[in-house]
Amino acid sequence: MNKRLFIALTCALAFAATSVAAHITPDGTYIFEKRDTCDLLMDVYNPAAGSETHIDGKAKPTVIFMFGGGFIHGTRDDAGYHDWFSIMTRNGYRVISIDYRLGLKGSTKVGVAQVNVLDKAIHMAVEDLFSATNFIIDNADQLGVDPTNIVISGSSAGAITVMQAEYEICNRTPWASVLPEGFNYAGVMSFSGAILSREGKVNYATAPCPTLMLHGTADKLVPYKQIKVFWLGFFGGGKLVERFQKFGYNYNMYHFLDYGHEIAGSMNTTTDLQFKFLENNVMQGDERIIEAWISDPDVYKGSGPQSRKELYGN
Repeated sequence: MNKRLFIALTCALAFAATSVAAHITPDGTYIFEKRDTCDLLMDVYNPAAGSETHIDGKAKPTVIFMFGGGFIHGTRDDAGYHDWFSIMTRNGYRVISIDYRLGLKGSTKVGVAQVNVLDKAIHMAVEDLFSATNFIIDNADQLGVDPTNIVISGSSAGAITVMQAEYEICNRTPWASVLPEGFNYAGVMSFSGAILSREGKVNYATAPCPTLMLHGTADKLVPYKQIKVFWLGFFGGGKLVERFQKFGYNYNMYHFLDYGHEIAGSMNTTTDLQFKFLENNVMQGDERIIEAWISDPDVYKGSGPQSRKELYGN
């Protein structure tokens, strides 16, 4: 099915109701990598007892989650994510929340002049995601995971990481060479993500897996469009979708009109969008192409940093 929907919504999109603050305990915690500076752990949250784990005979994917925090702070088990973990597991999805090294920890200035530092931080996180992925693949039977049915997701810095990771896989870069030959994820879900490119426009050598992108059009922390200097560019969802359109990739893109970086924390209030993407684009393999412009006062409005100055102090 090929369908492109261009929708302008004003106070009209019905989001899933926010749940009462939840506390959820992982079903298992594992060390997936030992780095020189730290051990990296993952928390596994299995589908809730009695939840629907299949639709029309197809198993729901395992979702790897990467937390946000500008590569300077954040934790895999932050209580702020527990509601979303709980919603996902109650709806039959396994969630695996992972550590990654914080490559900008202690940084007080992050901008174009510090691109090498940012590049290193992003790729450290990508490296850790790939290590977690290999651990999951190697222990698939014990964890109950189908290696061909893994979706990666992330908020803010985590969203940058998952988008960058898929970019590395599709372009067969050395970063992705650690993964099994021919491996790719079943899908990507990005909450205010971007891709760093040193080669001008973002080009995928092979088509990316189905991708869900949500981004605020007024985001000043992770650019909605782009920051570009000669061949160096940092491309947000509003720019990346142009490439997805041009080459006919499988995607859902939601532009949140006049919203800033709070969309990075909108997982709880956009679960209906996530479930439709997971069930149709990922599980059924439909090319259900959606592009929507949304203005809705019920979308989550967070109190976190909204600009690089607020986050890094510069």
